[in-house]
Amino acid sequence: MFLAGIAHNRLNVPKDTVVVDTGNYCPRQRDGRVTEIEAGLPESRWVEQKIGHPVVKAFNNIYVYAKHLNDLGRPKGAADRIALPIAGRQSQSEGIVLRLVDELGFDGVDASRLDESWRQQPGTSVCAQDFDAAGVHRALEQA
Repeated sequence: MFLAGIAHNRLNVPKDTVVVDTGNYCPRQRDGRVTEIEAGLPESRWVEQKIGHPVVKAFNNIYVYAKHLNDLGRPKGAADRIALPIAGRQSQSEGIVLRLVDELGFDGVDASRLDESWRQQPGTSVCAQDFDAAGVHRALEQA
């Protein structure tokens, strides 16, 4: 399961530690069925409940092309800079992840609360696409 080591053992870190959920729920390929997620609980909310820490969802839409994280980062303002959606609490945690995305050479797009993180999962318009910020906003709206 995608959280095998964490789901059964709470993290031994301070409560304010930023946890970035980069995964995607894959019941057929890897994870088996998780009743709560199948009933409509967003996967990242389930992760947050299991680990007992706030979660910010990021980097999951670029998973097919993870090599892009290494190869396609661009300076701020570059015309070909790719944007990545980030869903989570409107808090310091999300700000930290936005800065990380920026430092890696990508534009972070506020994708709303964690409960809306399903909008960037596989099967949506933003997943595995190299959109700019406007394109990510449009794709999230279409989900």
